[in-house]
Amino acid sequence: MPCGEDWLSHPLGIVQGFFAQNGVNSDWEKKVIEYFKEKLKENNAPKWVPSLNEVPLHYLKPNSFVKFRCMIQDMFDPEFYMGVYETVNRNTKARVLHFGKYRDVAECGPQQEVDLNSPRTTTLERQTFYCVPVPGESTWVKEAYVNANQARVSPSTSYTPSRHKRSYEDDEDMDLQPSKQKDQHAGARQAGSVGGLQWCGEPKRLETEASTGQQLNFLNLSSPFDLNFPLPGEKGPACLVKVYEDWDCFKVNDVLELYGVLSVDPVLSILNNDERDASSLLDPMECADAAEEQRVHSPPASLVPRIHVVLAQKLQHINPLLPACLNKEESKTCKFVSGFMSELSPVRAELLGFLTHALLGDSLAAEYLILHLISTVYTRRDVLPLGKFTVNLSGCPRNSTFTEHLYRIIQHLVPASFRLQMTIENMNRLKFIPHKDYTANRLVSGLLQLPSNTSLVVDETLLEQGQLDTPGVHNVTALSNLITWQKVDYDFSYHQMEFPCNINVFITSEGRSLLPDEKLSVKNQIRQITRQAKGRCWWQQPPHPGIESRSCL
Repeated sequence: MPCGEDWLSHPLGIVQGFFAQNGVNSDWEKKVIEYFKEKLKENNAPKWVPSLNEVPLHYLKPNSFVKFRCMIQDMFDPEFYMGVYETVNRNTKARVLHFGKYRDVAECGPQQEVDLNSPRTTTLERQTFYCVPVPGESTWVKEAYVNANQARVSPSTSYTPSRHKRSYEDDEDMDLQPSKQKDQHAGARQAGSVGGLQWCGEPKRLETEASTGQQLNFLNLSSPFDLNFPLPGEKGPACLVKVYEDWDCFKVNDVLELYGVLSVDPVLSILNNDERDASSLLDPMECADAAEEQRVHSPPASLVPRIHVVLAQKLQHINPLLPACLNKEESKTCKFVSGFMSELSPVRAELLGFLTHALLGDSLAAEYLILHLISTVYTRRDVLPLGKFTVNLSGCPRNSTFTEHLYRIIQHLVPASFRLQMTIENMNRLKFIPHKDYTANRLVSGLLQLPSNTSLVVDETLLEQGQLDTPGVHNVTALSNLITWQKVDYDFSYHQMEFPCNINVFITSEGRSLLPDEKLSVKNQIRQITRQAKGRCWWQQPPHPGIESRSCL
């Protein structure tokens, strides 16, 4: 357990201390970052930091130190803020210097006012990212992070639960809460104060009402404000992330782990309403556009909280069972690799046998599935991505649960996945390609806005006769480009912008897939070797009747 509880519950106090010691000297900002880096290097310190992925927002203390595992869905325009400003006491005329970093609202006492004309005021720039939880994150990944998190949190004082009778559905939702969270609630009375955050009140009652309140919050507020998740049915908080250093290193669709100061100040909603009232005096058309952009870029903090980033790092993967960094030179990676190399052969044999059973005895299809799961785009030669390995499993029965069961198996093997049911209705109705909304000045997400190493399972067994309209044709074209070139062309109305990706596509179909099937020389070599060995071709006469596997290289 890390010592010095103030850095978790009152990080701005730590920042204030460095600012007071160093004044306007820029060294205080570097010292703040180094301080939190050293704190997180302490034994299991990251596990004591509350995470927005596992802890409901109303259980987190405002201005506390939190972390967030997320994907950058959009990048807003840079914004200016007062890095250093001065306040004046109206009675005593005393002047006090404040820092504006890691804040949304200027700190000002009841008898103080900000002197905007002070020569000591410094205007700086920061970048804003719109971040969402990692799309398609598997259940076992979420549970592993919940079990590893040891933070103890208390409900926010700004949250006032309303007493009402619970329905039967509410009781069922309560039972679906993670067991780790319940254990934390039950053991909170004995644990007392841990990590600088305390439980108060009745844990069981607070858990029940908080979960109900969170569900009502999503149901009531998601309709007027779209949280812009790429995949349907996704849950979790979306956040406005304020980045102060090295924001040029990040790009859209990057997966990040952020550590920073949580900001949920209700004053932000009041300020936004005042700005909308002021814009109503402008031209009606300009007013409508400005109001829509203001609504998207400054949503209520209770729905979309702000995180002022102190530390940010790209994640190579989100698998909680692997070291965070897979650099071969690091000692942790070397120990991890040496630890499982001796068990690699029997584990692979066991996995091959399991997949063979799942694929109705087709061991060759199981081999191809393993190769597909471990494939990745390791480099690009001109426009050709090297390392991709798309597999089409044909001969799958229609109107059965075979594909669904196979997808559940894949879900247990990969950290992030999504099953695309390729029906005429879905192809015509769903939005695959993200597009730019110039009225709201945001990037509207699509199904193919996914982070690297996501497994996309395309289920063609549900496809029936019908007519594809224009959006459906565009969606099929987008899928084809994804398979062939590992890229998605985002729609910016006046032009297309190419976004390279690294998404493993696995196709299940009754006959041959409608999506591209590129036959390369490697496949022809396998065909010749197979004919010489067995006198027949395995994809012409599959090992098991009804199942045919084919690679789309």
